Amino acid sequence: MAFISIEKTAGIAKITLNRPDKFNSFCREMALELQSAIDDAAADDNIRCVYLTGEGKAFCAGQDLAEAIEDNGIELAQIVSEHYNPIIEKMRAIPKPVVCAVNGVAAGAGANIALAGDIVVATASASFIQAFSKIGLIPDSGGTFFLPRLIGLQKAAAYMMLGDKIMAEEAERVGMLYKVFADDVFKTESWNTAVALAQMPTKALGLTKALLNQSYQNTLSAQLILEGEFQVKAADSFDYNEGVNAFLEKRKPSFRGN
Repeated sequence: MAFISIEKTAGIAKITLNRPDKFNSFCREMALELQSAIDDAAADDNIRCVYLTGEGKAFCAGQDLAEAIEDNGIELAQIVSEHYNPIIEKMRAIPKPVVCAVNGVAAGAGANIALAGDIVVATASASFIQAFSKIGLIPDSGGTFFLPRLIGLQKAAAYMMLGDKIMAEEAERVGMLYKVFADDVFKTESWNTAVALAQMPTKALGLTKALLNQSYQNTLSAQLILEGEFQVKAADSFDYNEGVNAFLEKRKPSFRGN
């Protein structure tokens, strides 16, 4: 792939946005490559976690505006519907945890792709910017869906309308992300988060993710029923039996992900 690199190790698919000279901003080819990389990780039974990060100083600066304003270029409607919407849908649909390791600035669509991850961690010097209002656009890539659910309507509206630069520590404080790591340990600690997830009962984690997705639209009663159904599915696994036996035998479980 030209703009995405993929490494598979220890049950983890490390997907790196690799356009550092453009701060990993998206062109069409890069967006399609990321979709393909997520599909590949979903189909690979040996992969139990996805780790998404950026090469260089930025996580992702959003859309490459040069592409968006080219004469006879790609229209915004096509960029949203064919590039970003499928990325977000694939990230939420993959039955494996997605760790977004924000290594630098995450702006526009880049910020909202990060927020679509299951667990978002950031280096202390990273920042998040809902940059859309600065150029007269509205937040896309699921931003208006995820951000108010993470931090509340009032702050989400302010961040989106004012285009504030949110440093990682503030993002953690308001609930936008899980954890911030100091710059010098970020790569190690963020990777360790993925390693821990890859050693856990993947089927149960995937079912948990599916339940969280459904919780956005279900009533409490419907969600309780779905939890019961999914609990039966989780119990019908090697990892459930392994977890119970390990607990009774007072040892660390050795999960296989199925």
